[in-house]
Amino acid sequence: MESTSPVREAPNALVLPTVTDMSRGDDGAPVLEGTVDVLLVPLEAESGEDRLVALAFSTVALLVDAMGEEQPWVAIPTEKLEDALRGSGAQAVLLDPGLAEGAGVVANG
Repeated sequence: MESTSPVREAPNALVLPTVTDMSRGDDGAPVLEGTVDVLLVPLEAESGEDRLVALAFSTVALLVDAMGEEQPWVAIPTEKLEDALRGSGAQAVLLDPGLAEGAGVVANG
């Protein structure tokens, strides 16, 4: 079956919300120094159990729309995302979610 919808290319980097703010360069982009704690949210799986999911956005603008201008973030190259999340407890990645106002988040440990 063919699709008439255009296939969206994966972005070169994904923007993930972080627990704490980071140092920023002159262009406003975060400067990575050491380890970063990304935000994880519990989502109910089909089995009824909660799974921790990492939020990821294809652009900073989408992150700001969903989480607000004050939300700290980090950009991670798409091909390095799996390695970057290893050990975080994330069981999946939710791309470009629209979060409801007041939605709670859980920081990784």
